[in-house]
Amino acid sequence: MMTEQEKMERGQLYDASAPELLQKLFATRDKLFELNYRLLPSQTEERERLLRDILGTTPERFTIVSPFLCDYGHNIHVGKNFFANFNCVMLDEAPITIGDNVLIAPNVGLYTAGHPIDVERRNQWLEYAWPITIGNNVWICGGVTIAPGVTIGDNTIIAAGSVVTGDIPANVIAGGNPCRVIRPVTEADRQRSYDWTEQKARKNK
Repeated sequence: MMTEQEKMERGQLYDASAPELLQKLFATRDKLFELNYRLLPSQTEERERLLRDILGTTPERFTIVSPFLCDYGHNIHVGKNFFANFNCVMLDEAPITIGDNVLIAPNVGLYTAGHPIDVERRNQWLEYAWPITIGNNVWICGGVTIAPGVTIGDNTIIAAGSVVTGDIPANVIAGGNPCRVIRPVTEADRQRSYDWTEQKARKNK
């Protein structure tokens, strides 16, 4: 017979209130309390050491700004040069796999966990969890929500405030609720000026 953790990590319905899972949840939350409320932002070495203890895979160089919240931690795998800004929440009941050079803006949520639609099973505290995968060179803008089972392709930008409920391909700008492809990233984007005066003048034409 499978344990509740094995059911969880295989994408099956599981009992989220099982003692084996609650013990792991509280162990991680105790570490997060230390990270978010006891360590100063300037205590970079101590913060990095604790984050490496919490997360499943960490690269040589990464930055996660507090407050940061997750459930288990060991299901989070981040690539090189990862950056997550304030109020990043990762519900990692299933694996969250993030590629290299990924930027996450403030107030972003990555949620692998979900609840049954039918109320009878939902009231039994049953849950399911589907993995989230983010490719290389992705920028997730502020206030984005990423739902269970989503894959985002390489080099893609997810616009602020989007709710991503389905897969998004590589090399596009996507946004909205639900999130949809707006347009591809083009050569013109590589040539774009980011001078504010120039941009303002263009908007006022």
